[in-house]
Amino acid sequence: MRRLRSSEPIRSLVRETRLDPAEFILPLFACPGEGIRREIGAMPGNFQLSVDEIVLECAEVRALGIGGVILFGLPESKDETASGAYADDGIVQRAIRAIRREVPGLLIVTDVCNCEYTSHGHCGKIVNGEVDNDQTLAWLAASAVSHARAGADIVAPSDMMDGRVAAIRRELDAHGFSRIPILSYAAKFASVFYGPFREAAESTPQFGDRRSYQMDPANAREALREVALDIEEGADMIMVKPALPYLDIVQRVRERFDLPVGAYNVSGEFAMVKAAARNGWIDEKRIVLEIITGIQRAGASIVLTYHAKDVARWLKAC
Repeated sequence: MRRLRSSEPIRSLVRETRLDPAEFILPLFACPGEGIRREIGAMPGNFQLSVDEIVLECAEVRALGIGGVILFGLPESKDETASGAYADDGIVQRAIRAIRREVPGLLIVTDVCNCEYTSHGHCGKIVNGEVDNDQTLAWLAASAVSHARAGADIVAPSDMMDGRVAAIRRELDAHGFSRIPILSYAAKFASVFYGPFREAAESTPQFGDRRSYQMDPANAREALREVALDIEEGADMIMVKPALPYLDIVQRVRERFDLPVGAYNVSGEFAMVKAAARNGWIDEKRIVLEIITGIQRAGASIVLTYHAKDVARWLKAC
């Protein structure tokens, strides 16, 4: 066995999993204002960006050969109806139009959810202290249509409401957007690894938590049922989130379903690597490449990761 490990040229020749920046999606956070590039404390090298700055970031993404971006929004104001999520002049909608105009050809994915836009920080309409699943579907569908109208290439619902893929597909088709694919956060777990993201997106729930609609981390078979339901409802691609604690889910989904599979290398996973690297405890480049390789080896053909630019630069330098 060691004969095929004896030198880097031989190791490269027989390598089974190869990283390609075209398979990465970089998450970006759009905020109001102009000339704003506000670093996120728990996520070094990532920023809340005004639309003009997000355009510059996207130009760099395209130059590095990264597959695309996924947009999250920080609205000027929040309310109980998440109106900023589906407003035609919402922050994400404005960012889409600017990117489409200034960085043509870059793939734009949009996160379809309400938590960044509600005053209470939950992903849907609150009725009697609980998120009402069915009444939330109309908000999600309206958001997806507004993103498609602004020029998004792919919409990605992340809320985990039952039936949202079908509702979004129905409204997209009804408004003439039948060619827009849905990348569903099909198996999204109620994870503490999202902590830094909530700082980035300013979306911490004001009461309770999201365990009544996001998945229990202990459940694998349930994840497969969630994926199957989303595919039945019309999902074109599916995603597992987070990535690292759920590589078994990624592998099982890849083996069972013949659709493109994505995995989200989330903010907490990113932040732990950055903290350890800053303390000199790990080799950042090697561990990031090992992590992304592991995610793809498990079966993800699309990786959403905050490491995307670094990995693209490292691969380009090889």
